[in-house]
Amino acid sequence: MSIYAVALDQPGRAVVLTGNEAVARGAIEAGVAFAACYPGSPTAEVLPTLAQLGDRFNIYTEFSTNEKVAIEGAAAASFAGLRSLTICKADGFNVALDFATAVCLSGTKGGMVIMVGDDPNAHSSVKEEDSRFLARTANLPVLEPATVAEAKEVTRAAFELSEKIMLPVVVRCTTRICHASGDVKLGPLPPVEKQAALSRDQRYVTSTLFAQFMKGKVKTAAALAEDSPFNYYTGPDNAERIVIACGPSCAYALEAIEILGLGDSVGLLKISTTWPLPENLLLKHLKGAREVVFAEEVDSFLEDGVMTIAAKHWDEVGPVKFYGKNTGHMAGPRGAFVGELDPDTVTSCLSKIFSVPYDPPALPNAREARELVNYSMPSRELALCAGCPHRASFWAIKMAVELDGRNAIVLGDIGCYTLGLMRTGYNILQSVHCMGAGVGIACGLGKLDRFNFRQPVITVVGDSTFFHAVPQALINARYNQSDILCVILDNETTAMTGHQPHPGRGVSASGQPAGKVEIEPLLAGMGIPVTVHDPYDVEGTVGVIHRLLRESGPRALVLRRACALVAVKGRKKDRVYVNQEKCIGDDCGCARFCSRVFACPANIWDSRLGKARIDEAVCNGCGVCASLCPQRAIIVERTV
Repeated sequence: MSIYAVALDQPGRAVVLTGNEAVARGAIEAGVAFAACYPGSPTAEVLPTLAQLGDRFNIYTEFSTNEKVAIEGAAAASFAGLRSLTICKADGFNVALDFATAVCLSGTKGGMVIMVGDDPNAHSSVKEEDSRFLARTANLPVLEPATVAEAKEVTRAAFELSEKIMLPVVVRCTTRICHASGDVKLGPLPPVEKQAALSRDQRYVTSTLFAQFMKGKVKTAAALAEDSPFNYYTGPDNAERIVIACGPSCAYALEAIEILGLGDSVGLLKISTTWPLPENLLLKHLKGAREVVFAEEVDSFLEDGVMTIAAKHWDEVGPVKFYGKNTGHMAGPRGAFVGELDPDTVTSCLSKIFSVPYDPPALPNAREARELVNYSMPSRELALCAGCPHRASFWAIKMAVELDGRNAIVLGDIGCYTLGLMRTGYNILQSVHCMGAGVGIACGLGKLDRFNFRQPVITVVGDSTFFHAVPQALINARYNQSDILCVILDNETTAMTGHQPHPGRGVSASGQPAGKVEIEPLLAGMGIPVTVHDPYDVEGTVGVIHRLLRESGPRALVLRRACALVAVKGRKKDRVYVNQEKCIGDDCGCARFCSRVFACPANIWDSRLGKARIDEAVCNGCGVCASLCPQRAIIVERTV
């Protein structure tokens, strides 16, 4: 991470930053004082960047228990006159929506920005979602940067817009902006002294009485968008064919126009303020247009808004043919409303719409590129890391369920352990929705005994997810006496998004000591009996789970072992290897168990030897495989 570059006090200098770092720099230049989030990709690096620079720029940073708490804390800072930032991914904006739809009616004071990271193609999410619809529901303006450089400028401008209209402003970035790198021109840094003040005569109350004022604020934002430097047209004057684009699709469209040689006849209207739209700017270019193409991700948000304006001003605009997601003309390999756009996709779509011949390059699309790579490289499954305690936990759950013999239902959640859905997690999980949903679903299943539902119910959550969304569901389980076993996989970190701390760690976002919340006393306070065990003790864990499955009512099991990637930092790993004299290879009843069944990336079946071996470069030294080997051929050499 380019912390040094983010912190430079050299206005005018160009530095290379990622999109997330650019957002952090924009917030610093805007004088942000309060930043909070629950970690989630693709935005996971923004708050850690600010946290490392918190002392230098007088910024309070925190990893909140969930996004609703984070946005509420940011609003508090805004009420006190400070500029605040909260960061989330689209899924997290769902969690924060309850408060977002309320604060828009009460209004804010200090500039308040909500950075949302959408994830077209679901690179690090369980689903695609277009957060612009949520922002519009909450009547919050949306600004979309098209480049990494714009990510900084748009973020800074969002704080200013927020203070002008006294509403939070959403900055929507997609994965291709968050994780891309680009040249960013640094601006001046503000004073680090900041003062909070909230007097007794100030009130921020959600009331429908303020709805008329809130609508007026949105109209003001629309008027300001007319002169925004982030909304502009490039191309021939009075073009009859134009492309209207937002976000990284702007760059794709510009490249496509150049490749097809359409620069003299097709213009590009770049829109950053996708809600509310700059109506006059759009009308200026729609009046002369006869064909309009939309390029955006993921849904037809911009397309629908522009077409509504065109219909409203039909007498001025006249007949225009629109092409986009709704017509199926702007679509990727999997369809119009699924996945990402890219330069090749947009070029292919424009060539068909404008009837311009296009000879794709030798590798015309991602599918053929993948096929070429797969032809020369071995396939690799998504897998838990070598030494991951979740692998041992899932194995123990699988064995205990088999021993119990009643076909227990095993429900999952969001995190590294979502891989329990796949072969490398033994296909043990049966549901994954959103954070905490597994426990809520378990509560319902655990009350179906009157309908002759007799299967045990297990719900699996991680420690970070537990703090984020689970206590409410467990309180419900206790109150209604749902017959469920909640297994909490405590690896002592938020592993999936980069090992950020959570309330169970006792460490703040900036690495300072913080109040630690213990899971066991919290469960005990709910009246839920809890057992704690080490998942590396596979045999013992199987026995504990089997016993708990025979009990009734809500109960919990904490399987606690540090994430393998964190545990090996700063210490020498234990050596794990296969004693080839003991390994009987194909003659073993569990032949190929290590690599094919246990599915640890460090366990390899050597077809040349006809025996198992350990890739010591990958192995993290957990030694769990040694306890499962029937021949005791796997040896663990413990370090001192």
